[in-house]
Amino acid sequence: MLPLGGCGGLQSTLQPAGKEAAEIATLFHVLLVGAVVLWLLVNGIFLYVTRLNPRPLSRRAAEGLIIGGGILFPTVLLGILLAYSMSLMSSQRETGNAATSVSVTGEQWWWRVQYRREDGSLLASANELRLPAGERTEVTLTSNKVIHSFWVPALAGKMDMFPGRVTRLALQPETTGIYRGQCAEFCGTSHALMAFQVVVMTPEDFERWLEEQATPAAEPEGMLAMEGRQAFLREGCGACHTVRGTPAAGTTGPDLTHVGGRTTLGAGILPSTPEDFTRWIQHTDTIKPDVYMPSYDHLDQTVLEALGHYLKGLM
Repeated sequence: MLPLGGCGGLQSTLQPAGKEAAEIATLFHVLLVGAVVLWLLVNGIFLYVTRLNPRPLSRRAAEGLIIGGGILFPTVLLGILLAYSMSLMSSQRETGNAATSVSVTGEQWWWRVQYRREDGSLLASANELRLPAGERTEVTLTSNKVIHSFWVPALAGKMDMFPGRVTRLALQPETTGIYRGQCAEFCGTSHALMAFQVVVMTPEDFERWLEEQATPAAEPEGMLAMEGRQAFLREGCGACHTVRGTPAAGTTGPDLTHVGGRTTLGAGILPSTPEDFTRWIQHTDTIKPDVYMPSYDHLDQTVLEALGHYLKGLM
C-alpha cells in the first residue's frame, strides 16, 4: 500500500523478524483496533445526537449517555488494553534458558560487544551483533559515562543503558538476515551516527563464526598490508586497540582483531572497504564529530592506504 511505503525495511517494527518484535507488532495492531473502536463509538454517538437525531434528551438519558459512553465504556476498553499490554512486558525480558549470552556497552559513540562462551571466556567484538536464528539470547546492557538506548526495531523493543547499572533484554530472532540497530537516546554530538548491524545466522554458522572469532588476527597478505601493519604498530594504534596475535593490546577503543569481517565501519555509518578504512583514519573527527579517536591526516597517502588494506584484511 502506498501510505505504508516507508514502513518497511531492515529497521521496521511493522516487519518483525523476531519473537519479541512480533509481540510488539501484535500489540500495536490490537491497540490500533481498540483506538479505532473507541473513536468510532464516541464520534458515532456525537454524530447521532447532533446530526442524525437532534432532539432534546431527558436528564436521565443524557447522564446515562455521558456516564456509559463517555466514562464506563472508555474506562473498561482502555483497562483491557492496558492489562493486555502489561502482560507482554515481562516476556520481553525473560531470558529463559538462553543459548547465548552477550554483553553490550554503550561508548562514545560506538558499541563494545562481548560474547560469553561456554567455558566462561569472553570474546570481544564491536559495533556489530551476531545472533543464532531460532534461539534465545540474553543481552546484558550497560553504558560508559552517559545514557544510551539499545534498539533493533525488527527484533525487539528498546532498552535504556545506564552507567553503573545493568539492564537485560531477551532476543529471539526467527529470520536470518541483517537488521539495523540504533541508539534511541540522545547521547551527544554523534548520537545520530551511533548505529550497528545485527547479523542473524543459522545456529551452525553462528558457532562456526564464534570459533573463527576466537582465533588470532590473520597474517597480512601482500606487501601493502604488511606495510600497513608496520604503520599500525609504529603510529601507536595499539595503545587504544587490540589486535590479538600482535603487540597491540589497547582496550580504550574497539577490538580490531577481526574488524575486516564486519559489515560496516565506524558504528554502522560506512561500508567496510579498504578505501573507507583509509577515509576513516584520515578524517575521523569529520566523519564522526567529537569522537575520541584523532584523525591521522598528517600521514602520507600511501601509508593511509596501507593501513586501510591491513585493517580490511583482518577477517
